Amino acid sequence: MLKSARIAVFVSGGGTNLQALLDAQRDGKIPHGEIALVISSQACAYALERAEKANVPAHTVPSSLIQHDFEAAIELLLEQYKIDVIVLAGFLSILSENFTKKWPRRILNIHPSLIPAFCGVGFYGLHVHEGVLARGAKVTGATVHFVNEIADDGPIILQKPVAVQPDDTPEILQKRVMQEAEWLILPRAVSLFCDNKLEVKGRTVRVLS
Repeated sequence: MLKSARIAVFVSGGGTNLQALLDAQRDGKIPHGEIALVISSQACAYALERAEKANVPAHTVPSSLIQHDFEAAIELLLEQYKIDVIVLAGFLSILSENFTKKWPRRILNIHPSLIPAFCGVGFYGLHVHEGVLARGAKVTGATVHFVNEIADDGPIILQKPVAVQPDDTPEILQKRVMQEAEWLILPRAVSLFCDNKLEVKGRTVRVLS
């Protein structure tokens, strides 16, 4: 029998992807994973209330700290709660190479575009959807990938396309990408990880049957 993986979810804002994970766990869709900790980089993040309502321990580690102190505080919490895997769900702080190399293939991130398009430094939140519309793209979507030392560069786990509509605004497109892609593929990718069904070879991730 597989050991249940203890999951830490990192957030910075509203926590809609956190809610998708909490709902999936409640519905038995992450059978070998347990959301054991939520860490927010912002004390005012609504995601903290979502964690509280779900009876999940939640802590704030302010992004205003210098990088070393910020990551040291996070590492203490990860050790305290015996975390196995980290999920970045709308986490707006960049983790250093020193941090990420301690968690090889154990940090997952959700990004609101089809990587390698509209990703990397500066592409986060509404900026991604503004870029999609400014470029006139017809299709966008979301990507779940492993995290390495370069922003949005790690091996891709799952992707889901979403059509861009003629009258879209960044806000409307953001909502559609969340509903039709992010909230579906993030819980799926986390479940696959917890089930030990992801095989990584170089930059390619294979989903095992």
